[in-house]
Amino acid sequence: MSKVTTRQQQAKLIRVFRKIHRTMGAFLFVFFFIISISGLLLGWKKNSNGLLLAKSYHGTSTELSEWLSIDSLHKRACAIIMDSVSKESSLELDRIDIRKDKGMVKFVFSEDFIGVQLDGATGNLLHLETRRADFVEKIHDGSILDYYFGTSNGIIKLIYTSIMGTALLLFTITGFWLWYGPKRMRNQSHSDKD
Repeated sequence: MSKVTTRQQQAKLIRVFRKIHRTMGAFLFVFFFIISISGLLLGWKKNSNGLLLAKSYHGTSTELSEWLSIDSLHKRACAIIMDSVSKESSLELDRIDIRKDKGMVKFVFSEDFIGVQLDGATGNLLHLETRRADFVEKIHDGSILDYYFGTSNGIIKLIYTSIMGTALLLFTITGFWLWYGPKRMRNQSHSDKD
């Protein structure tokens, strides 16, 4: 195969990669914008002075033997939600976060992004929070659509992350080749002259 033909094939490959890169960028611009902004917010959540992620408060005892039962603490957290948020609030739990070293247990509820921090020993309310970081995380990974449409199997998140992950991989490959391909062609051109 002649050097001219090889050079033409390389130039054609660069044009194809440029077209793929440009087309993906145009179609997925909004999604990449959302992912980048939400990713920045998630990276800064612990340094947001409580705006995105509330600090973890300290209870009175770090000895689990002195703590109330999880069932008692759960009932207390539910009562706080009913009294302080709304009587119509869902009490479905997303998770329970036990922080033994802080003497605190956090109940995170599935709906409305509400968290309740209780003193593990007394059951007293330490903090009632809106978990903005959880909301931002759901935007970041696409599960916000599963949340609003009520799809329990996470199919929208799976499709979204598959598309965006594949697109990012293709952006990386085509972007690298758009940078490296012309350099390679120039180097080959210089070596042909020698």
